[in-house]
Amino acid sequence: MGMRLTCILCTLNLIILALLGGVYAFTGYNLLLLLSFNNLIAMRSFLAICAVSAVFVLYALITFKPFKGLK
Repeated sequence: MGMRLTCILCTLNLIILALLGGVYAFTGYNLLLLLSFNNLIAMRSFLAICAVSAVFVLYALITFKPFKGLK
């Protein structure tokens, strides 16, 4: 249960980061900075957590091979 919850939370983290990055890419408006109340430390902390989430999701994809049966 713990590993599954971690995978779900990490994936949600990356989805949120992708949505915020898409808003920034298409409009030029940094919504992440707004949501962190213009606190650069909070914004960079979220980005660091997303970086660790990406590494964990990559590890989970390599280790557990969830797409192995999809031939």
